[in-house]
Amino acid sequence: MTLVLYKVTALAQAQQWAGLPDHELRRRAVTAAVDKDTQALIALTRAYLTHEGASGLLTSARTIEAYTLGVRHFTEYATSNAINLLRPGRRDTSGYVAHMLGSGRKPAGVELKVAAANCLYRALRWAGATEAEPFRDVKVPRDHTPGLVKRPPYSEDDIAAVMEQTDLQGQVLLLLLSHAGLRISEALALTWQDIDLELRRVSIQQGKGRKGRVVTMSGSLRRVLSKFKQASSQTTDGRRTTPEGAVFSYSHVTTARYHMEKAFKAAEVQFRGFHPGRKLAGTRLLRQVNDIARVAHHLGHASVETTRRGYANYEVDDLRDTLANW
Repeated sequence: MTLVLYKVTALAQAQQWAGLPDHELRRRAVTAAVDKDTQALIALTRAYLTHEGASGLLTSARTIEAYTLGVRHFTEYATSNAINLLRPGRRDTSGYVAHMLGSGRKPAGVELKVAAANCLYRALRWAGATEAEPFRDVKVPRDHTPGLVKRPPYSEDDIAAVMEQTDLQGQVLLLLLSHAGLRISEALALTWQDIDLELRRVSIQQGKGRKGRVVTMSGSLRRVLSKFKQASSQTTDGRRTTPEGAVFSYSHVTTARYHMEKAFKAAEVQFRGFHPGRKLAGTRLLRQVNDIARVAHHLGHASVETTRRGYANYEVDDLRDTLANW
């Protein structure tokens, strides 16, 4: 129901732009660009994504959020640097990239901001406001640091320590990330219908790129899930705090982060987000099966190259024992 309401709202907002006559759509887009009206430019970009984007109305909320922040960031930069959005100079966009890199932003983050700004210009062209394509040939330097060095996984000891400091719900979330290898969005979207305790299967209905998959549970995940399911069906006052059918009482990543940060702090483990848990699942499984294709399937990667880049590099201390007696 939440997803349906989100789609209905997104479509209604998009229609405020897409439903305009061509001349009025162009006029409003031009005005928004000239005035550098951030909210209007964001709304235009969202409308474009909903009607003309590769995923259309099915564009994920996470992508929408990332592009919203990116359009806001670029508009603020354009305002501060007196950039004409409809007729940008040929060095304005490379200057934007240099500015972000110079301020310490990582190449991956810069690529995302450039993608958002490029989407803004596709929206402006869709509205007939400009023919400019300033980001078409912009290049962002690649970061050649291995993925495991930039974003190392939590250790098994880290997860074990945090497991002792959180409740059953927190334990389920930790194991869905660090054993099943789910993304945080996939974990929080689970319903009990997606859980098959007998066959030890977790069904992901809509993973990244709207792809479904089935993931095998570890033995410990099955045990904790079984305990949690039994506990969540029992209430002391007859009232439910969890949405009907949902596994977790918190459905938003911000709420999950709040609870996890408290547990990590109590365990004296640095919280570095949810993805290092998924990293642990991938690296641990790869050590055991030594088959990158099987690991890619478990993690739901569209290409084994994604797994190879982020999970198959040698760990930082891989040679510690080998070199100890040199």
